[in-house]
Amino acid sequence: MASYNYMMSADEVAQELNCSKSHAYKLVKAMNKELSAQGYITMAGRIPKAFWAKKMYGYEIAGN
Repeated sequence: MASYNYMMSADEVAQELNCSKSHAYKLVKAMNKELSAQGYITMAGRIPKAFWAKKMYGYEIAGN
């Protein structure tokens, strides 16, 4: 079975934005808070890549 990593870590966020890891963790925490308020289950230090794309770039990733 093929595995697809649909979650993005704070380290990957830091690389994507070329920022410090502490700032990336703050961004991930804020996005997780938003997801939690919408009723989603969240993981500390990780966010769904689809949510990242929607928040940062304004588009949605199509699911398979």
